[in-house]
Amino acid sequence: MTTFSATLKAALRSPLLPFWLVVALLPFGRSSELGTALCLLGVIMLFARYPQALQQHAGARLLLWLLAAYIGAAFLSVFDSIVPGKSLGTVAGLLRYAPLGLYACFAIRSESKLQALYVAVALVLALWVADAWLQALTGWSLGGHAQAERISGIFGATNLKLGPTLAVLSPFALWAARRRWGVPGLLLAFLLLLGPILLAGSRAAWLIYALVALGFVWREAGSSRQLLAYCAGGAVVLALAGAVAWHTSERFHDRMGRTLLALRGTDQAVDTALSGRLDIWHASVRMIEAHPINGVGVRGFRYAYPQYAPANDHFLVAEPCGIGEGACHAHQLVLEILTETGALGLLLWLAAVALAWRAWRRVGAAARGRAFPVSVALAVMLFPLNTHLAFYSAWWGLLFGWLLGLWCAALYLEPEPAAGNAREVPDVA
Repeated sequence: MTTFSATLKAALRSPLLPFWLVVALLPFGRSSELGTALCLLGVIMLFARYPQALQQHAGARLLLWLLAAYIGAAFLSVFDSIVPGKSLGTVAGLLRYAPLGLYACFAIRSESKLQALYVAVALVLALWVADAWLQALTGWSLGGHAQAERISGIFGATNLKLGPTLAVLSPFALWAARRRWGVPGLLLAFLLLLGPILLAGSRAAWLIYALVALGFVWREAGSSRQLLAYCAGGAVVLALAGAVAWHTSERFHDRMGRTLLALRGTDQAVDTALSGRLDIWHASVRMIEAHPINGVGVRGFRYAYPQYAPANDHFLVAEPCGIGEGACHAHQLVLEILTETGALGLLLWLAAVALAWRAWRRVGAAARGRAFPVSVALAVMLFPLNTHLAFYSAWWGLLFGWLLGLWCAALYLEPEPAAGNAREVPDVA
């Protein structure tokens, strides 16, 4: 087995560096687009030298079909969007995911490079987790001072994405720990990630991380009896961690207190527990009824919201998007698709899911095994029974596009070329 230092060295040199930079720079806003731009240049150079390269990579072709559905849904929403300029600009921005994903497909064509990238991402997460623990203990991190009710880590108090991002990307850290130190390493990594995810205060992230844990338990279990035993053990660990956090962290205590209001059963209590999500979802349903075919236009939700919400709606008289604008997005994947892209958009998304499922089933057990971390990350990110960040936003959409490109690359790796032989289409240089 190669050492972690050798693996990291491989990951931090071309051609993996541009793709890795996208994740490494996520806490710094638009800086992550540096990696996207470098991937674009790499793909341009590749196709300039090898115009037929696409025909040699099934994963690259799969990626383009999946992106065609994702971007196509947004494009169809433009035609009667309530903010056509915003929607059209969003569609244009989505096109950058194609070279980003193609770069992954042609840069990551061997298992050694795939594992190198997994480890490099895991090390980024290790830095974020260490910084988050520092903030939880001292109140300070590389991102500055924590908020009163949740930690924000390296992302900063004005960019509360630590919890969802850590939870979605956690499979890479858990995979790396399991590979390096076995089951004890996996358990330790799980606990080290659990603290910041709980204290970050995102209940969507809590559910995402629980699903990640379930995925790894399912992989480790050799039988249904072991699966039940592991699940029971995991439930005990989570209960103990929650109890410790409840008694030691005012942030977690307050967040759980709000969550438990839902047990009262009244509409007001449930809405408070969900931070006003019920009001957003009711307005979303009214938007869908008014624009059932292709929605209000991608990224048009906040502009349509005032027309479908009561005049005294919390999101119209307060934050987050600005007084009078309303909620920024639907906070739920299916509702986002239906409100912004309509039934046509939902059909395209479902077609993409069916295509991805068929591809995953056909590649074989070995390919599914090496793609396990990114498969879990995508599955929990898209899990519909949860609240979500906006999939057509510049930030969350970029992470989704990055994972999609990596998944297509992981499913269709090529054997290492024999000594003295070269691939017909070389890796991206």
